This record gives sequence, C-alpha cells and structure tokens, in this order.
Amino acid sequence: MKSYSQALKILKESKIFIKNEYIKSSKSLNRVCAKNIYSNTLYPSADNSSFDGFAINSKDTKNLSKKKSKLFKILGTIAAGNKPSSKKIKKFQTFAIMTGGLLPNGFDTIIPIEKIIFYPSKKKPKFIIIDKKIPKNNNVRFAGSDYKKGDKIISSGEIINSSHILALKTLGIEKINVKKKPLIVFYSTGNEISEKNNIPDWKVRNSNIHYIKSLSKNLFFDLIDGGILRDNDDQLFKKIINKNFNSKYDIIITNGAVSAGKFDFVPKVIKKFKLSKYFKGLAIRPGKPIMFAKFKNKEKSFFGLPGNPISSAACFRFFVYPYLLNILGVKSEKSFKARLKNKFEKKKNFTRFLKSKLITTKSGNLYIEVLTGQESFRIKSFVKSNVWSLFKAGKSTFKKNEIIDCYIPLGWDKNHFL
Repeated sequence: MKSYSQALKILKESKIFIKNEYIKSSKSLNRVCAKNIYSNTLYPSADNSSFDGFAINSKDTKNLSKKKSKLFKILGTIAAGNKPSSKKIKKFQTFAIMTGGLLPNGFDTIIPIEKIIFYPSKKKPKFIIIDKKIPKNNNVRFAGSDYKKGDKIISSGEIINSSHILALKTLGIEKINVKKKPLIVFYSTGNEISEKNNIPDWKVRNSNIHYIKSLSKNLFFDLIDGGILRDNDDQLFKKIINKNFNSKYDIIITNGAVSAGKFDFVPKVIKKFKLSKYFKGLAIRPGKPIMFAKFKNKEKSFFGLPGNPISSAACFRFFVYPYLLNILGVKSEKSFKARLKNKFEKKKNFTRFLKSKLITTKSGNLYIEVLTGQESFRIKSFVKSNVWSLFKAGKSTFKKNEIIDCYIPLGWDKNHFL
C-alpha cells in the first residue's frame, strides 16, 4: 500500500495541459495568472502632492528666517484631476494644491495647510508668509515611485486576489492572460444515493456533490454534475469515460464505488483503459480506498473518491486540490504549524487527516485540539472544526505540545477563526 507522500509524487508526475485565455482584469479574482504581468506605465504617472497645502519652489526660501520672511503670492488652486498650469512662474509665487494634485512646473515642494500663515487674513488670503528655509521634495509623491515601467505586478502561477485587481485597474491593465478553469465532471454512485429530500432510511441524500460544487464558487475550477451511476452501471460508466475523452472535461471524478465491495465497479472499469499513472488504496485515514489514474496519451485524469462524506471531503482537500495547483502551475501549498493540545495516537504507518479546532492563546500561541468523532461518516465534528491537522506516517504517538502541520479548509477565510 502506497503512502501519502508517494501518492503526491505520482500526482506531481501526472500533469495534464490546461490552456490559457484572456479575460478582463476586473473579472480575474481567484484565477491563476498564466504569464508574468508587468506595468506598462509609471505610477504615480506624474509628481503630485501627498497633502493639502501649498506648492512652492524651495530655492525661493533659501535665505528666509524669522527676521527675514517673505510673502508668496497665491496664484490659484490645483485640485486632483486638474490639468497643471503651463504659465511661466515668477519668484515668490505659490499655488494652493490638494492631495493628488499635479505639481506645476517650477515647484518642487509642498507645505502642508496646517503650517501655513495667510496674509492679510485666513478668510481673504492673497499671500502666504514663509519665514524659514523649506527643504526640497517635502510631501511630494514622485512619478514612478510606486511602479516603474517594466516592474512586475503578478508572477505566473500566482492566484489573483483583490489587491492584484486594485493594482491592475490602477495601472490601466484591462485584460490579462490566465489559466482556464479546469473543468471537472462529477459522478455520484450507488443505489442508495438520492436527490430527494424526503427519503426512506435505506437511502442517502446526495450531499457530496453539493459540497464540492460549493468549493468551486471561490476556487479556480468549474464542476459539472454528471448525475448518479447505479450499482450495475459499470458498462454505462465505461461508455461515459470513452465519451469524455472527446469532451471538454479535464478531470473525471467519481464518488463512491471504489472499495472492495460487490458493487464497487469503478476500479475494474478504470483498469481497462490504458493508463500512464495509477494508484489505488493508500495508507491514509480517512479516504483509504482513494484511487487516481492518468489516461495514457490523453490530457485527462481521473479521481475515485470514497463515498463517506468526510472521506470525500478529505480526499478532495489533500489530493484533488494539490493536483489542481500542480496542473495550473501554482506553487505547492505550505502548511502552518500549531502545537498539539492533547496527546494523540494512531497507526504508525498511516497518515491521518483529522478534523481539529485551532485555538489561539492570550499570548498568541497556536494550539490544535483533535476533535472527537473522527469517523468518516460523522459530519458534526466537521462542522465544529476550523482546521485540518495532518499527522504524518512514521510514528504512532504524538505528545502534548508537539508541532503539527495544519491546513485551512478550502473556501475558508479568517472570519471562521474569530
């Protein structure tokens, strides 16, 4: 039986090709950047004021002091968005300038409004009084001080977030090259699965498809519900895969029918196809029966997820999601670390994905509590958890305060921890 790390290696070696597409930058949230994006302009585009104040030429203040002050004539007001004045400026002149207003030619510094002395009065100002030397470049935002032409904005393989969109729109980049969203077709399996709400005791509501489809709302894949395959639909499943070879789908996922039961037909059907990579059954819990296949000479791959809700969720989190990152050219996800609140034991050679609660102490230390109810059918502990903790193979006993690898559930944000 292969280990979790061996399975990840197989996934890494089983990339399929995902095409690129151009989309509006404003619509690019959570998409994967396909090519480096560079600024084609300066930002700020011109020197401008970082304060409301008055623009002057610092040279005019060179010899000024309390005993030797000077009146600077107010020529007008420059607001953000005004075209800068082109008229020739004389000595001892000034413009009132608002934050973001462009610095006129001949001026090189800004005096904040709070430090201005008006003459003859604040209500009817015609001049400002300056009685000291003013340094050059005070309160000036210089052209290109944030972005210069050719500066990289986003690297290939980065997942685009809202701050990226702010930068792209600020810099006038309307369209960008991103990876297409991998298209997944998802088939539920089993005579017990029902789409109805009112069901008898021997039926099970089809929840797994809805869980994974909900993840697609905030992640970089699309999911199509392929429907339900019944226990004797092995021939139909074979036809579906053949048909999917010529379809737009990138990844085929089944849910259930991958164990060793009488009606678990998925593995035997998949094995009839030519495969370049394959694994079935891993030393993990939950999700031990998981399987994966890369079809030979096809840009298609397959995952067989176990049917129990938590097994399905864990396998999507720790196998399908890393695979999606890989085929899209995104760097592998890194865990964060937390201390174990209580001792935990497991089988030595198994990797465990455990529903856990992340706790922050008053001193800022992170701890995880492994919740009770780890069986793969139990969803109450899944609802109560706010983190997955990964207990690696190779040891059976984990002591209190040991450092554990932790992963945020897909689709979550910091608000879930408050």
